[in-house]
Amino acid sequence: MANLLLISVAECDTRVALVEDGRLAEFYLEARGQGDVVGNIYKGRIAKLLPGMAAAFVDVGLARPAYLFAEDVAPQEDEFFQLWLKGEPGEAGEARRLPPAAIGDLLHQGQEILVQVLRGPSAHKGARLTTHISLAGHFLVYLPTLAHLGVSRRIPEEPERQRLKGLLEKLAPAEGGLIARTASRDQELEKLARELANLLKLWQKVLRRKETGPCPALLHQEMEAARRVMRELFSPEIDRVVVDDPATHDQMLEFLEAVSPRDKYRLELYSGLEPLFSHFGLEIDWQRLLSPRVWLKSGGYLHLDATEALTAIDVNTGRFVGRHELEDTILKTNLEAAREIARQLRLRNLGGLIVIDFIDMEPAVHRDQVYQALLQELRRDRAKTTVLPISPLGLVEMTRQRLRDSLAQTVTEPCTGCAGSGQVLSPLTVACDILRLLAAESREFPGYHLHLAAHPQIMALVRQEGASLLARLAAAHRVHVTLSDQPLFSRNHFEITHEWPG
Repeated sequence: MANLLLISVAECDTRVALVEDGRLAEFYLEARGQGDVVGNIYKGRIAKLLPGMAAAFVDVGLARPAYLFAEDVAPQEDEFFQLWLKGEPGEAGEARRLPPAAIGDLLHQGQEILVQVLRGPSAHKGARLTTHISLAGHFLVYLPTLAHLGVSRRIPEEPERQRLKGLLEKLAPAEGGLIARTASRDQELEKLARELANLLKLWQKVLRRKETGPCPALLHQEMEAARRVMRELFSPEIDRVVVDDPATHDQMLEFLEAVSPRDKYRLELYSGLEPLFSHFGLEIDWQRLLSPRVWLKSGGYLHLDATEALTAIDVNTGRFVGRHELEDTILKTNLEAAREIARQLRLRNLGGLIVIDFIDMEPAVHRDQVYQALLQELRRDRAKTTVLPISPLGLVEMTRQRLRDSLAQTVTEPCTGCAGSGQVLSPLTVACDILRLLAAESREFPGYHLHLAAHPQIMALVRQEGASLLARLAAAHRVHVTLSDQPLFSRNHFEITHEWPG
């Protein structure tokens, strides 16, 4: 089945769905004006040194100070730099580092410093920073502070790795290093050189802003969701990219003109009446998408419990009783669970420490089968994963790189009605759902009166975020929308009714 990249742009958010083999594999949501700060480059000032943590607080202009560990401070001396690179790393970040120097030997309070956001802020922590700057393109990553040439580990074929290393040696800039990304596979020198020239220009622009700008200041902002996802996910494996917004479509077209003009035929502008995701049979059911229980086709199920320290995943046979011996039933359930767990990690973007409790398997060969099945499915994951073999207790310990906030962190907030023990959809997410539905209903019922009833908090956001949309719907489809506040409604409940004015 076709692999699709669907990009839906609305008044208050952008939603991106990656569909692999007919199933939702990854899902991104970014609210308007609430872009991810990961990748942003700032001119910051050291606010406080924390020797006991080998770290420093840095004021970069965000809501709370960000933190910078000593190990993320670029070495200043060539000799130390070479020691830091001891060994031959295969890719940026793989170098075997020496124990970090004391933070006071690297930084001092009040110092101005150039930093990049490595991990975004959370509810309890500020953003994590690094001075090892990286500028990502579609084919290459330019490393201004790291004189290293590397090839993505996702290109395992040795002949292709050697070919790309040869190209990188020809392209090597006077300062810094390069990484050939997965998309660089089978690409020629000219195309890589053109992208490198753009990355070098971008770096010079950052340096000029650093010299002339105030402190703290944002020097470089990462791309918005749609273009960022295209840069990261567009590949030969993607059969179609479909976007429902003309302006975003033009941006995507400009991106393809720069990196791969021959692939423009894979980009489509959707103009159908029904919502984009619905047209492709992809309904965003928040209850299922965020549910702690995930049913398997066999009748077994997974139970996912994300805590601040780790994510625990439990595998159960559920309704599956098998047809033969108990060991075969357990093996089949665990194999199906391993494949679904890899999918759920990507779909929910679960990162950090993850512990999987498979059903106990006595035969060592069965444990190895399940372990290999998990590794095989994780090869599709862009995030770096480290997985230990299944223990005799049936547990798998693994880590997954945090590329961004988890889906639950993005679209939910602590529920005030249950003292924070559960979560509900945020008012903005519900309001966005309503606005999308109103747009679809207006196209389907032109000339009708539409009556919307919802909780006052939701309705306030609908009026605020949807004013221009409601005006356009009235002009384009001759619909009149009446808004009714219903204080007794729960925040997640709303009703839309239709009435013919004649």
